[in-house]
Amino acid sequence: MPITTDTLRRYAVARTLFAPTTLDRAITRLGFVQADPIRAPARAQDLTLRHRVKGYCAGDLERRYPLLAIEEDFFVNYGFLPRATQALMHPRTPRTALTPTRRKQMDAVLDFVQAHGVVHPRAVDAHFAHGKSRNWFGGSSNASTQLLDDMHYRGLLRIAGRASGVRTYAARVAAEDAPDPQQAMDALVDVIVHKYAPLPERSLSELISHLRGGAPQWAHLRRDALARAKARLASATVDGQTYYWPADENPASRRHAPNEVVRLLAPFDPLVWDRRRFEHLWAWAYRFEAYTPAPKRVRGYYALPLLWHDQVIGWGNVSVADGQMQAELGYVAGKPPRDAAYRRALAEELDRLRAFLHLIAL
Repeated sequence: MPITTDTLRRYAVARTLFAPTTLDRAITRLGFVQADPIRAPARAQDLTLRHRVKGYCAGDLERRYPLLAIEEDFFVNYGFLPRATQALMHPRTPRTALTPTRRKQMDAVLDFVQAHGVVHPRAVDAHFAHGKSRNWFGGSSNASTQLLDDMHYRGLLRIAGRASGVRTYAARVAAEDAPDPQQAMDALVDVIVHKYAPLPERSLSELISHLRGGAPQWAHLRRDALARAKARLASATVDGQTYYWPADENPASRRHAPNEVVRLLAPFDPLVWDRRRFEHLWAWAYRFEAYTPAPKRVRGYYALPLLWHDQVIGWGNVSVADGQMQAELGYVAGKPPRDAAYRRALAEELDRLRAFLHLIAL
């Protein structure tokens, strides 16, 4: 069968919204879960996982993190990924070299962490009194927190867990053998493709470029990694855009038929993350507007794309006040579908969302 826009849309929905499974299996299957600190009504990682993990509730990832073989780290952006995938990016060599003063500070903090096992940033700040420092967005934050973040990025520390949302740190045990650069890059590209396929050619290229953050020591290998990926992946050109996906998958399979299910998706859900693909498959522009000045917002502070069957037909802004959930929905067509099946499916999704937020029991 020919590959069409309809084919790609159904394939994209079916392959990422797989049958709910356990938390560790869902993260392994996704390969990477992007994190974001905003709660509206929950963090992006929780909103992503609730569709893919049986009985998932907001905060489950944070609660169970210490028991899972996963890590917080930077990949193409920041989030959670299997420990084996993180190991492919280390030892990481950042583009900014350490000054002798900074190295001395890190050595002292590392000794402190190793002596205490797991540390909170406040404990480090109280012990060393590093003072304040200007952060990346122009404000002021504890220099100890920035130092810990830098040590985490360099692979000296790992995130041990969170205390009331604040990351705690432990020493990271480095692998004895460094990965082969070419094999590691190919494996990292496969994680990207598996998560975000079908990918437009330009999006594939940009995501591989983003590996400069996760594996800066191999930035010079990205061009060749892209060429090898194009050679081993399946592809087709639709409406003038070339799409890529794993060679062992068939976008035209009848197994990709859409379900009568409504889903409110996270702004960073793999189905909607690629805005270029989103506009091609759904013929309208979705934008994340949390950092847009309120008067300029079109759809809301934290609009969640609204999926019905295989169509993203609108968006929802969800909030909780006095134990009650409020959902304000908007539609691309200006009004909701008129059929009873949609109304029933929407009610079921809102009930699932309430249960996820611990507001009702299902």
